[in-house]
Amino acid sequence: MKVYTKTGDKGTTALFGGTRVPKHHIRIESYGTVDELNSYIGLLRDQDINTHYKNVLIQIQDRLFTVGAILATDPEKAILKNGKSRLNIPKISEEDITTLEQEMDTMDAALPQMTHFVLPGGHQTVSFCHIARCVCRRAERLASALNDLEPFQSETLMYLNRLSDYLFVLARKLTYDLQAEEVKWIPKKES
Repeated sequence: MKVYTKTGDKGTTALFGGTRVPKHHIRIESYGTVDELNSYIGLLRDQDINTHYKNVLIQIQDRLFTVGAILATDPEKAILKNGKSRLNIPKISEEDITTLEQEMDTMDAALPQMTHFVLPGGHQTVSFCHIARCVCRRAERLASALNDLEPFQSETLMYLNRLSDYLFVLARKLTYDLQAEEVKWIPKKES
């Protein structure tokens, strides 16, 4: 299989199911941003962090491929008239969302209570986690806009929302584990 096909040379690409759309289509922006997020998750996973976090991040990367497949599918070609799936597209499950929530609850229990917003940074690994969180929020915004135009499985948006929360809590936990300074944002008072 060749990497280059030359079929996109005129600025279009094929969705799962064969429909061609412009490369700037909101659907392409959505799953392209999920792909970018997945790359940042990989960068985070490559850091010197706890094996448990690495394993959770691998599961997240797998789920992000599922999210990408959902977003890359032409909704008109995904479902047959009898309501059955025409394309064998995996789904995001309630369990996927619950897993993120349970992971957050476990990390939160080991952290001091948050009283202020925190400034991203303090350690390179923590910064990578914050970058992933921001890219996740952008993916969520784009997917939300796409969902308004062409609805897809609701758990997909829920997963992206929960994942950005997870990445925030993970950034705090990594700050704690790496003994980095968590800098609180305290707004300046006007004089």
